[in-house]
Amino acid sequence: MSYANLSDMLAERGVSVNCSTLYHWFMEYAPALRKKLRRHQFIRADSSWQPS
Repeated sequence: MSYANLSDMLAERGVSVNCSTLYHWFMEYAPALRKKLRRHQFIRADSSWQPS
């Protein structure tokens, strides 16, 4: 799923957001989210956000 797709999905729900804003949000909050998920063992420590 691309940032443009997410932007379109949010627009359908009445939320106007630019895809570059979503990218910046992801770059800011993804490390903290990953750390929190790892603490609760929802993901493996050696897993990647990107498909192999």
